[in-house]
Amino acid sequence: MNTYMTVKNRIMNLCEQKKITINKLATESGVAPSTIKNILYGKSKNPGIVTIKMLCDGLGVSLIEFFSTQEFESLEQEIK
Repeated sequence: MNTYMTVKNRIMNLCEQKKITINKLATESGVAPSTIKNILYGKSKNPGIVTIKMLCDGLGVSLIEFFSTQEFESLEQEIK
């Protein structure tokens, strides 16, 4: 799995765990719903760290918690 897919899956999993919709996440994080949808549906494959931090704030997790998963730890180098 690549970094983009791992980020996308993490956002979706956290929304599911916290029972939060994309629209609610947009309201809580201050990130436009269209931006979140672009990330989740593949139009934006390189979300910035500031956007991810805002989403983390909306989800009630820290950046460390967001990235502290087995999936992120096992990512292979993408530039070879």
